[in-house]
Amino acid sequence: MSALDPPPVWPGADGAPVSCREKLKVLAENHREAAQLLRDAFEDAVLMGVDEAEMRKILTDLVAALPSPKKP
Repeated sequence: MSALDPPPVWPGADGAPVSCREKLKVLAENHREAAQLLRDAFEDAVLMGVDEAEMRKILTDLVAALPSPKKP
């Protein structure tokens, strides 16, 4: 399994794995779409001359900066 594949288990906030089939379906679809979008953005940047390590950092920082939907 690659990190580009959806994880086999989605840990819930309570520590138990998410088990609802519909939720698992949505999570897997979102993971596939995000992986493809990030792959495309990464490839475009590197092919346009952006340093590969810096682009990885930019994308990592972007994910780290996403606000929590649980915070007001």
